[in-house]
Amino acid sequence: MNTHHHHHGPEEHFQSSEKVRDFVIGMSDGLTVPFALAAGLSGAVDSTDIVITAGLAEIAAGSIAMGLGGYLAGRTEIEHYDSEERREYDEVENKFEVEIQETKDIFKDYGISEELQDRIAREMSKNPKKWVDFMMRFELGLERPDKNRAHQSAFIIGISYIIGGLIPLSAYFFTESTQTGLINSSIITLICLVVFGLVKSKLTGQPLFKGAMRVALVGAAAAAAAFGIAKLLV
Repeated sequence: MNTHHHHHGPEEHFQSSEKVRDFVIGMSDGLTVPFALAAGLSGAVDSTDIVITAGLAEIAAGSIAMGLGGYLAGRTEIEHYDSEERREYDEVENKFEVEIQETKDIFKDYGISEELQDRIAREMSKNPKKWVDFMMRFELGLERPDKNRAHQSAFIIGISYIIGGLIPLSAYFFTESTQTGLINSSIITLICLVVFGLVKSKLTGQPLFKGAMRVALVGAAAAAAAFGIAKLLV
């Protein structure tokens, strides 16, 4: 019983960290891609309506594409776990002694005596479901994914992309000039990128300043490149 409780905490932490990762993916792309597009268009046209329309279209398409990517990744994770689990059930049934040896090898790594390894392995084999669960975690290093993972991932990535994308675009709603919009958008977005970088670094345990600067510089470089290319082409 103690073993079960010992592993319950990290499992919840694992799932919540997946949600944080989805939020980071959606928000970082949402802040940088529409910002770069708006900057590029600002270098090519002098109509905030065009920038806003194109920006909203990109946010809609981008959030759907990113959300779909998150959904497919989540489904792949679940399908991979299920197929490995089926294979493991087949092995405990048809390659019994091989699985017993593999179980003993796991305990051997923990410094347990050979006699005790054999006793534990054969005791575990009396409950195939628990045995397979053990092998999935300790032999293959796989945690059972949440069945709702794919839908949650799609939703979190999609929504965070929309939120991130509306931030740089919002500056264009309140000005007639794309150049003024670009300046305001740059200021708003860079502040948000720095704040987002700080939050991301805090959540992932990275150095705060370094993480914030990295996120801000990537966003600024993407926008500068898009603006420069647009200016060259016009």
